Formats: sequence, C-alpha cells, structure tokens
Amino acid sequence: MTHIFIILCSYLIGSIPFGYLVGKYLKRIDIREYGSGNIGASNSFRVMGTKYALLVLIGDCLKGFFSIILAKWLLVESIEFYLLIGLAAIIGHNWSVFLNFKGGKGIATTYGVVLSFYPYIAIIAAIIWGAIVFTTRFAALGSIISVFAMLIISFLFKTPLEFKIFVVIIFLFAIIRHHSNINRLLHKKENKITNGNK
Repeated sequence: MTHIFIILCSYLIGSIPFGYLVGKYLKRIDIREYGSGNIGASNSFRVMGTKYALLVLIGDCLKGFFSIILAKWLLVESIEFYLLIGLAAIIGHNWSVFLNFKGGKGIATTYGVVLSFYPYIAIIAAIIWGAIVFTTRFAALGSIISVFAMLIISFLFKTPLEFKIFVVIIFLFAIIRHHSNINRLLHKKENKITNGNK
C-alpha cells in the first residue's frame, strides 16, 4: 500500500502545471491559449519571456527531482522502484489530472528525474539542448536530440540495465509527445522559439 501511495504522490507532484500556474497568477493569462498552447518552459519563454520561463523550467525540473528524493527518504527500495517513481512524475506532467489529463511534453521533468540518478547525464543533455536551441531556435529538435543523447550516454557509461530501459521509455515518450513537432520539422513548418511577452 505504501508503494502505491508513493507512486500516486509522484504522479500528483508531476501533475502540478507550473506553466499554467505561472501564467494564471503572475501574468493573468492562460498560456494554453497562446503560442503552441503547451504549458512547458519553451512555450512559456515564447509567450511570457525569460524570467517566467525560468520559473516554469525550475518548477518542472524539481517535480522529477524531488519525486525521487521523497521516495528515497520514505523507503529504501530497488532502482526499479525509484525509476517507476520517476516515470510516474513524467506521466503526471504529460497527462496532468489538474488539466483534464492534458499537459506538457515532459522534458524538464525528465531532466529532473535523471539528475537525481546521474547528474552528469542530465547536465550533458541540458548543454546539448541549449546548443541546439541556440543555433537552430527549434526547441522540439533540442528536446528530442537531448533525450536521445541521454540514451547514448547511458550505454557509453556504466549504468544499470534498468536505467537503460528507463531511458528508452522516456525517449519513446519524447517522440510521442513531439510527434506533431516532428511532422512540422520534416515539412519545414515548425515555428522557431523567440522571446515573447504577452
């Protein structure tokens, strides 16, 4: 029962829609009605500007990070269970109970989960994301490639098989959540990320 409770808590933590909350209470807008309609940091940057996007980015990242820390504090368990907790947080972000099971694309929350296990993998992936977005202005491209980089790095370094399987799953999540972006990228119709302020 305790295990189910912790998984549910992780899902609920992941479901906290920081992008929506920052927009609603600090900018008095519904971010879902602007830009791409996404509640993540990229659209927050596009719609609300840098400082608000940073709040969203940090909040979404901490959801994944603290879900694992909380689980480790409450229970001494196997890596499989902790990875399941992390997956629950990402699922919560992607399909939030507070937004009628709609949500973001899970990249920042994914970084937070990976950061709690292997900080160097999360940091390298974040640098790759930043480099791609800076040079191309395509946030989706940076997200997909950076998660793929996590997958490659997990095989290059000595990480457990369970973690490798986890990264395969989150990479598939990234592909699924970005399928429309991938289609627009292939047809050269994807919007570039620009700093905005509604």
